[in-house]
Amino acid sequence: MPKLRRRFSLVEVLIITGVAAAFAAVAVVAANPAHQFNKAMEAQRLNLQRWSDVNAIADAVYQYANDKAAFPDTIAAAAGEICRTGAGDCSSLIDLSALTANGAYLVSMPVDPHCPAACAANGTGYTIVKDTDNDIVVTAPNAEFGATINTARRYGAQH
Repeated sequence: MPKLRRRFSLVEVLIITGVAAAFAAVAVVAANPAHQFNKAMEAQRLNLQRWSDVNAIADAVYQYANDKAAFPDTIAAAAGEICRTGAGDCSSLIDLSALTANGAYLVSMPVDPHCPAACAANGTGYTIVKDTDNDIVVTAPNAEFGATINTARRYGAQH
């Protein structure tokens, strides 16, 4: 009598393939939340940096206004992007070099983490405006998840 070789039937092969596919799907799903969590943590870190940056700029403007009894002349009633420290051409940007001269109020102007992609050629990615209430508002328009990051400083009628 010849020896019979045991072979897998088509049904058995299909069952094994299905189980392997199910394990692969579970592995992909299990790994994805970790990736999403890491992306969320990175976005939070970037937004915290932006909060710090807009507050540093607003504080520097506030200190300048207290020392000079006036805002830097370049801050206007229309919002504009702030120029980088040491930029050669700030003609279309808000030049706040008075704040960084000799490191008096800031050592250098903070720059948004998404620059240069999300900024003007010599821009920082942050905007500044003097509103009708004499408030200075500094904004980070490129924040993650569409968040609005801005801070305002009010100096009163004497400025």
